[in-house]
Amino acid sequence: MPTTALLSPMPASASVRSRQCVRWAVIAGLACALGNAHAERPHTATTDDLRWLNRITYGVNSATVSAYEAAGRQRYLDVQLRGKDDALPSAVQRDIDALGISQASLPQLLQAAEAEHRRIESLPDGDDKARAKQAQQQAQERAAYEASKRHLLRAIYSPAQLKEQMVWFWLNHFNVFRHKANLRWMVGDFEEQAIRPHALGNFRDLLRATLMHPAMLVYLDNAQSAVGKVNENYARELLELHTMGVQGGYTQQDVQELARVLTGVGVSHRPDAPRLKPEWQGLLIRQGAFEFNPARHDFGDKVLLGHPIAGRGFDEVEQAIDLIVRQPATAHFISHKLAVAFVADEPPAALVNRMAQTFLQRDGDIPSVLRVMFNSPAFKQSLGSKFKDPMHYVVSALRLAYDMPTAEGRYIVNLKPVNGMLNGLGEGLYGKLTPDGYGLREADWASAGQMSKRFEIAKWIGSGHAGLFDPDDGRPAQVSGFPQLGNRLYYDLIEASLSPATREALSKASTQWEWNTYLLSSPDFMYH
Repeated sequence: MPTTALLSPMPASASVRSRQCVRWAVIAGLACALGNAHAERPHTATTDDLRWLNRITYGVNSATVSAYEAAGRQRYLDVQLRGKDDALPSAVQRDIDALGISQASLPQLLQAAEAEHRRIESLPDGDDKARAKQAQQQAQERAAYEASKRHLLRAIYSPAQLKEQMVWFWLNHFNVFRHKANLRWMVGDFEEQAIRPHALGNFRDLLRATLMHPAMLVYLDNAQSAVGKVNENYARELLELHTMGVQGGYTQQDVQELARVLTGVGVSHRPDAPRLKPEWQGLLIRQGAFEFNPARHDFGDKVLLGHPIAGRGFDEVEQAIDLIVRQPATAHFISHKLAVAFVADEPPAALVNRMAQTFLQRDGDIPSVLRVMFNSPAFKQSLGSKFKDPMHYVVSALRLAYDMPTAEGRYIVNLKPVNGMLNGLGEGLYGKLTPDGYGLREADWASAGQMSKRFEIAKWIGSGHAGLFDPDDGRPAQVSGFPQLGNRLYYDLIEASLSPATREALSKASTQWEWNTYLLSSPDFMYH
């Protein structure tokens, strides 16, 4: 089937997108018009509301619109900024609760993995040892898959849609790469314990939680940093990527001093505490698989960002965090990145400045900063013009395609195909090798190859053959799930938001799966 219009970057203006749609419809050359008769129902949501909801959430479905209509815009925003009303459908929650990573703590996972590694190494070389190593690799992959499954099920089904978007935003901001060392065991706990509790909380708490998580310490090489053997990698990225930004005004000496502060900040999942001098025993901190070992710490005095820090153990880390978070450069860097993600590739300086001022005035309160952004004229003017990154594209397509459970009451159970979609589009979960995370701008994603792959994904989802309802443990599928995008939500609300050219193209689809495919691959659906 021709895909010419989808093989070039999506244009930014609505007029150009409209011309692309016309071209797409003409090339498709389909003869049959859809004959879906439908009666309208009263509702309060408008096209403007739809565009607003598509940005606040991963993408609308019927439940989202109903909740919005019942609450109104400001009350709905208040609920989303709190992020507390996040109960999942019971079947989805049961699937999450049954995951291995939901039933074992990180120290337990790491202890079991280490014990199995020692057992395997004790085996003589041969087929048994090779099979045991392969099984251990599969177990690690399973842990990473379970982490992505939990994340995606929440993104698709949670009513706390802004919270889920912020979990993804902060995971990307504090990026870790699952294929380094033993991080496949850790990424699920990193999201669950370091990111999720603070995604709509306080930035200082979020930064501290990531600093104290083994995944970050292993990924950025701080786990082995000790007095006399200092590793500057994490200190540099903490300043450059996590807080102040590359133009934040810190110096190489600040990186070196922060690295000294972070000595002894490391990882230990062993049950026994290290042996320490009596004067150091009260300074030891162990929390999960995190450990601050004073025997590895540089107790010399430091000067960070012009402020003296006396050598006294982990309290130095707390002082450094306070100092860095309260820098105007940090407030501006975080505010700018949020505005790029939610408003525009080049957000207005005035908006970023207002957000940064709120960040400083409210001591890093994330919902307060987001509220300034969401209530700004710049946000309203940007609606419908932000290009979806792969995560937003795939999740929004699934939320719309599988608006409700199947006729058998089944929800998506197999997230391996979704992982495949994200990996194919270049934005796999925990898959970015470098600590800068995935790009947030249209230029990062709107390539010819990307558009071609999105068209294939639209066909895959639209035809109902994505394998989403096939059990991910190899058992045969019990149900299928053909998506019905031409539903009440479409005719009541979505149809009016589409360009005339897109509606014309849809009217020429000869089958339901073609209609589904064309909607999900249309220029209109690429933006939110």
